[in-house]
Amino acid sequence: MPKDELPDLNGQLKFEDDKGAGRSKWLAALFAIVLVGWMGSGYIIPSHPVEEPADEPAARAIAVAVMTSTAQDIDLVLISEGQSIPDRATNIAAKVGGEVLSVSVGRGDLVATGQEIGRLDAATIEAQLVQAQTQLDQATSDLEKSTSLQKSGITTEDRVLQARAAKASAEAAVAAAQEQLTNTVIRAPFAGRLNDMTLDEGEFVNSGDVVAEVLDNNPLSIVVQVPQQALSRLEKGQTAKVSFITGEVRNGTVAFIGANADSQTRTFRVEVTVDNPDSEMPAGLSARIAIPTGKARGHFISPAILSLGTDGELGIKTVTDGNVVEFAPVSIVRAQTDGIWVTGLPETAEIITVGQGFVNAGDTVDPRPADTPVATEVAQ
Repeated sequence: MPKDELPDLNGQLKFEDDKGAGRSKWLAALFAIVLVGWMGSGYIIPSHPVEEPADEPAARAIAVAVMTSTAQDIDLVLISEGQSIPDRATNIAAKVGGEVLSVSVGRGDLVATGQEIGRLDAATIEAQLVQAQTQLDQATSDLEKSTSLQKSGITTEDRVLQARAAKASAEAAVAAAQEQLTNTVIRAPFAGRLNDMTLDEGEFVNSGDVVAEVLDNNPLSIVVQVPQQALSRLEKGQTAKVSFITGEVRNGTVAFIGANADSQTRTFRVEVTVDNPDSEMPAGLSARIAIPTGKARGHFISPAILSLGTDGELGIKTVTDGNVVEFAPVSIVRAQTDGIWVTGLPETAEIITVGQGFVNAGDTVDPRPADTPVATEVAQ
């Protein structure tokens, strides 16, 4: 067919002529019927009503164990640990030089005040003393002659003054020599125990050399550091019980209370003295002191039942009327191996001993006597 004679097909193609057109119409109608039927099924076939959940039973109060505690009179005791120090301690130095001729005591021995410890060779000093004494005799004679001549008018006042000066100088030389001679004997400055001794016969010591150390351990002082909040409870003259690490226990007296706190620890130095005849107890021992400081009303509890409040303060949980938990701040005033004494509770208190970690202030609880097992119920 010629190109200019091709038939115009626009408008001649119809869906009715398509073989799948009728099938699509029937499927669409079927889906519409099913959808309408499903949506209306709630009216035709009633559904079962959804049951409302029943209200849960009220939570059961937590069971806790409580004990009834009554306040008692207790002795307040300040306890601190420190160490013993000597009452006095000093190094003994040779005041003159010389060879050691003899040693009278040994290291560790007790010595009395002024007791001889050792002796140095004094031959040279004795010769110096003889010379000084001779010069003094000569100066004394010259002064007597000058004074006599002055009275006769033969000599002048200046000559007499020179003679007096010469005599004074000779007297000073004699005194110095006598002192040097005395210093050839080394003596203890006070009674105590020789903690160290370096003198040996035949050796030579120089002036100023340390040859011994003496300690005065009677009385023995125990030094402790006391916190500032306890300082007001102490005063000089108070009695104290001192327990040494060796197991020995002695009575002591508060002899010194520091007036200036340590800049690092903010504690005060306190010294307790203990009688120590013959220096039986050595210095440097660890010791524990207990100082009674008064009385108070307190409760005796186990430290295991202590709790911390919301602001970090130490306290105990108790049960009040109506079985309501209450938090009571407390202060520890005395500690023992079997428990602690606290203040801050009323005269009589119902203290929670088991379960305090599961309840808070304001909670209602089911209190049980302390001897009734409640651990299982608490854990629930």
